[in-house]
Amino acid sequence: MQQDYLPFRETGYFSSLICDYLDQNSELRPFYNRFPALEHFKSQIEEKQASFSAESRAVLADVLTHQYQNIKASEATLQNIEALTSKKTFTITTGHQLNLFTGPLYFLYKIVSTINLSVTLKKTYPNYNFVPVYWMATEDHDFDEINYFNFKGKKFQWNRKASGAVGELSTKGLDEVLELFSQDLGESTNAKTLKKIFEEAYVKHDNLANATRFLANKLFKDYGLVIIDANNADVKRLFVPYMEEELVHQTSFKAVTKTNMALANVTNDYSIQVNPREINLFYVTENLRERIVFEDEVYKVLNTNIIWNKSEILKHLHEVPERFSPNVIMRPLYQEVILPNLCYIGGGGELAYWLQLKHYFNTANVTFPILLLRNSVLIKTEKQAEKLQRLTISNQDIFLKRDALINRKVRQISNIDIDFSKQEAALTQQFKDLYVLAEQTDKSFLGAVKAQEVKQLKGLKTLEKRLLKAQKRKLSDEVSRMTEIKNELFPNGNLQERNTNFSEFYLEYGDQLIPSLIERLHPLKNEFSVLTL
Repeated sequence: MQQDYLPFRETGYFSSLICDYLDQNSELRPFYNRFPALEHFKSQIEEKQASFSAESRAVLADVLTHQYQNIKASEATLQNIEALTSKKTFTITTGHQLNLFTGPLYFLYKIVSTINLSVTLKKTYPNYNFVPVYWMATEDHDFDEINYFNFKGKKFQWNRKASGAVGELSTKGLDEVLELFSQDLGESTNAKTLKKIFEEAYVKHDNLANATRFLANKLFKDYGLVIIDANNADVKRLFVPYMEEELVHQTSFKAVTKTNMALANVTNDYSIQVNPREINLFYVTENLRERIVFEDEVYKVLNTNIIWNKSEILKHLHEVPERFSPNVIMRPLYQEVILPNLCYIGGGGELAYWLQLKHYFNTANVTFPILLLRNSVLIKTEKQAEKLQRLTISNQDIFLKRDALINRKVRQISNIDIDFSKQEAALTQQFKDLYVLAEQTDKSFLGAVKAQEVKQLKGLKTLEKRLLKAQKRKLSDEVSRMTEIKNELFPNGNLQERNTNFSEFYLEYGDQLIPSLIERLHPLKNEFSVLTL
């Protein structure tokens, strides 16, 4: 296996906020706790150890033990669950939606990053235990974001009406998706394995949470991964004081709004990922997950007739905390309240909104985790790597947008120089002389000189584009092959990891796929990996 790296900034696919965070821009320092460097975890361990109670550990271990009752968990996973009762055990966590059949590839990369960081920390701090955790986003209600996956350019979609928390959705109808998927898989040994995994996960489990837990455990149980469904009354009871504070004082809205203003003052290049509402809680019952709002001195659940006064809603919260669900603003706090967590691993969009939350965590007096950008990967097959080599396309080249890539390569392989930058520079210099002449004779001619300059520069650009277009026609075979390989590696012009499902690579590499990723991906590398399998 060949492996190369590319700085995230050079890929062109990551925001300036995330690139500046990775570069440890001093202006971002107030928005996080500690940077993800190995030596910083010692202080993070000490801070979390002092604030996380034995009672919370006991509740967490009991809930996880119950959730694993009907799962064939590995000994490593069961030991990790038991270890959570110890004050020397900490979690490394990633979270993800319940995407059908894992969704895009980066689901794997998130969990691999989490597992590998746990192993790395154990080697560095052998007196402590580190448990990799996958937080299932069972309380999300955006079904359209998770009800499909892509395989070899086709979209396999679960068509049904859905409402409420997605984790509780019945898996009815997924047998039909499996039937269609099977027709495209073929009959190889790896294809049969994929069919069996899909069937065991989605056809033999009654709801999406249980199906996803089975699937993630199937793929990663050998590495001690612990999967948590936090849509649970016992762990939510630990979060009641924070939800009460939210209902009464709208704490998160005030804190995050202040942070958003501070981020905007750093630079206009940073876009705000999420905006807080005055109350950042949903109300959840069967087939319902709707926002709680405070209007006309009462609390209401939108699009329902449910209504409470202050004392009634607080009483209800203490009686049935499982009916209150944190939104994207409060979910990170919920996670850090119920887990002895040191580090959250996520994608660029996730880390962007976590950077909005530091002041909120300070207000709530909860330790803010270290934030680590997950591994990002472009996987090339040997055949694709050979194609790129024949076309002399480098790793840097392949990350260019399609037209920019083709233009660059056409210029490189042409036997004529289709680059008018020298001519443009010479023309610009000539017009500088004309500006001086006009200034010395009659200043009223300056506008005419400027107009002529714009016209002639535009004419040069147009001529360059026409010559380049003509050369592309002449080199149509090379252009076609470049376009084909670019589309293979960047489906729909996007990163492979944000589109392609793991099944495409499992079909070819089988059980060696995940071990290869575990071996090759380094969680603290902070660069984009390019792998040739």
